[in-house]
Amino acid sequence: MLHQLEENFGNVFEKPLIEEIADSGKYLRISEGEKIIEIGEYIKGMPLLLSGAIKILREDDDGDELLLYYLERGDTCSMTMACCLGDTQSEIRAIAETDVELVLVPVRKMGEWISVYRSWRNFVFDSYHNRLNELLATVDGIAFKNMDERLVGYLKEKARITNSKVILSTHQEIAYDLHSSRVVISRLLKKLEVMGKIKLNRNQIELFDI
Repeated sequence: MLHQLEENFGNVFEKPLIEEIADSGKYLRISEGEKIIEIGEYIKGMPLLLSGAIKILREDDDGDELLLYYLERGDTCSMTMACCLGDTQSEIRAIAETDVELVLVPVRKMGEWISVYRSWRNFVFDSYHNRLNELLATVDGIAFKNMDERLVGYLKEKARITNSKVILSTHQEIAYDLHSSRVVISRLLKKLEVMGKIKLNRNQIELFDI
């Protein structure tokens, strides 16, 4: 684990901090599709991503989900940090988008390191800033873009995150992420296929000119 931490965070954290993370953190491997954090749970640690990607979702009163943003290698989740430090219940759901490796940093260390390590303090503040920008981009997409623009952006981001031009998602799963209906998503995907931008297969979407 120490080697992976050095590889991912060696240019971010001081060596003594990396050694402390390796000593006190818990290494976890999580399979694609597995739920990592559930809404309403009390979070006991902050994840530092070593590999893979995690999608962060919000849920409305009817149980419908909305994709907020993705976490990638070298990232952490600011909402998780806030819940840990405030000892409050999680307001987000985190699901492994791909197979994931992460280190879970215990709550007792998070506040301690802020006062001891400048790099940790900067990392926490930068993470809040980055996640806030991603949340604003999500809000802007809902407020100012129509669904076909949001769908194209979603497919591009999904391809980038998974490093594949083949999206392994059903129309219903995409509808959940975009807080839309399967009928709307299916119609827009068919439109993109007619335009030659994608090819629809069973539970797969192959991207071409998109």
